[in-house]
Amino acid sequence: MRRFARVAGRVGEAALVVLALATLVFLALRILPGDPAALVLGDQASEAERAAINAKLHLDEPMWMQYARFIGGLATLDLGESVRRPGVSAVARVLDAVGPTASLAAVAVLLGAVLGVGAAVLGAGPWLGSRRGWIDRAATAMAATPLLAFAPVLTFALAARLRVVPLPGDPEAGAAGLLFASGLLSLPLAAHVARVSRAALDDLGRAQFLAVARAKGASYSRVLWIHALPAAIGPIVTVLGTQLGALLGGAVVLERLFERRGLGTLILEAYASRDLPVLEAAVVFSGALFVGAQQLAAAAHAAVDPRVRS
Repeated sequence: MRRFARVAGRVGEAALVVLALATLVFLALRILPGDPAALVLGDQASEAERAAINAKLHLDEPMWMQYARFIGGLATLDLGESVRRPGVSAVARVLDAVGPTASLAAVAVLLGAVLGVGAAVLGAGPWLGSRRGWIDRAATAMAATPLLAFAPVLTFALAARLRVVPLPGDPEAGAAGLLFASGLLSLPLAAHVARVSRAALDDLGRAQFLAVARAKGASYSRVLWIHALPAAIGPIVTVLGTQLGALLGGAVVLERLFERRGLGTLILEAYASRDLPVLEAAVVFSGALFVGAQQLAAAAHAAVDPRVRS
């Protein structure tokens, strides 16, 4: 019963956050300067054409009625048709863009976790002696470096000049292009994971149960992999969850930089054309993905660390 209550509480909390986000999106898009009909149709459009667009978007209705229609559309996943692509629903366009973004983010999370934990293990081990501090310094520098500061440079060097990887925006790049783009996106995440993992391992180094394991004759590698890392999984899961927002923001940047299909490109295109149904659906769906991922990270942390359970 308590587990059911916790799950219901998480779902309710996530629903309230998504509702608040949807409300902010609804209000923000209706107070932006400019006439949506004029932006969609151009300045030379007639008053009748503008009135038709306003009627299609229900912008000629009172604000409270627009909001009620918007919330009802969210509940039924029906936010109207795309202005730029008549006959295609806004939700359908968003769902078509979710796959590439989800693939990019999922691979980036996996790579970030593997690279970050690997760097922490390498830095915490005795193999490098006094020289292991360079790993900490590199992780700190990478964590503070914006994605746009290194992604174009690495792409130019590796894809354009050396041609050892395909251009990430090339439709024929396939899995190699996805892996390279995800690798770029994962570097800041890996740096954060490495720092948190290293700190957690340093704290655990003084734990009594590790001293007992070493006293029983266990090797350093066995103590590290079998005892220390499982005990440090909580902070690692937490940092992965807290960095999801930055990861999704980076995915938007990379999709635009490489002209890759995805939610980021769709949001920017919809904003430029004032395609309100698509823009609303894409932003709200992106927020719902982030909230859902945060809740899953919190649930995973609670599952592996009973101390955080309420």
